Amino acid sequence: MIRPVRPVGSDRIVEAELAKLPVMPIANLRMRYRELFRSDPPKAFGPDLLRRSIAQRIQERAYGGLSKDSSRLLRQMIKAARNKPNGKLELPRRIKAGSELVRTWQGTTYRVKVTADGFSFEGQTYASLSEIATKIAGTRWNGPRFFGLRTSKAPSDSEDEPSAE
Repeated sequence: MIRPVRPVGSDRIVEAELAKLPVMPIANLRMRYRELFRSDPPKAFGPDLLRRSIAQRIQERAYGGLSKDSSRLLRQMIKAARNKPNGKLELPRRIKAGSELVRTWQGTTYRVKVTADGFSFEGQTYASLSEIATKIAGTRWNGPRFFGLRTSKAPSDSEDEPSAE
């Protein structure tokens, strides 16, 4: 999510500056990079990456950068990628207030309503899905996993087995 903060006339100025980048010599690109980032460009950056980095920074300054939530999510993804270089990255799921989660457990169907304050189940509000899953199953469960919001780690998991998490 980009937060717009457009000063009047900035579009023309930004477009003019971006139009110069494709024909700018590499020495000038490196100089412009230093001006915008206040550091030397990485040695591995050729003209294409320099142009892209400079263009991104110019637009970010003119129109605003990523929201705090988006920046936090990117940092989490970078950290996960470093911890599992060849692994699959999963984005955290966000459930909107008003959504309803449905789970059938031992022949009975249970419904949980997502609220702004947590989760509503049988007339009570709970802070976490794990509290509700534990109440339903009678043993500790990872709530998001119980309600199908997170994948199983082991393929042998059956639907009625409690989580070891």
